[in-house]
Amino acid sequence: MNPRATELVRLLTVNGETLAVAESLTGGLVAAEITSVPGASQVFRGSVTAYATELKHRLLGVDAGLLERSGAVDPQVAAQMAAGVREALGADWGIATTGVAGPDPQDGQPVGTVYVAVDGPLRQGSPSASGGKVEALRLNGGRAEIRMESVRSVLALLLAELAGEQTGNERAQDTERNGGF
Repeated sequence: MNPRATELVRLLTVNGETLAVAESLTGGLVAAEITSVPGASQVFRGSVTAYATELKHRLLGVDAGLLERSGAVDPQVAAQMAAGVREALGADWGIATTGVAGPDPQDGQPVGTVYVAVDGPLRQGSPSASGGKVEALRLNGGRAEIRMESVRSVLALLLAELAGEQTGNERAQDTERNGGF
């Protein structure tokens, strides 16, 4: 079990929030990591693996013009995928992965170009999420390594957003209530 996925499920459970996942290059690996955690069914709404570019538009609402101009490997595409899956599956949070795992370049982007995104609820007075956040990655290694690092990175991005919502004494109280984990 992935420790980041375990912590995500714990934080989402504590917050009473839900998660949906949109994946391209990771092909379902993000959803598999999350659902490997006992209790994930309380917070995980589902996932869309939109490997084909046209499915990003049709299922996730990514702007067709953006896909035509920029291709599927683009920070705005990642952001729209995260927002689209969040809306489509009725979740509080949406995360997304898109990129090039190889072996060949795609849409003019070199192998190892990856974008991960999170889209969450707007929080008044909070510096986190503010609707959405995208991180650009330039990864090395083979196809499997790029895909697994993409999984780790998108989970870390969401974890940072969730952890940023709980600070100081509030977090200590949650830890105490939940048996110290």
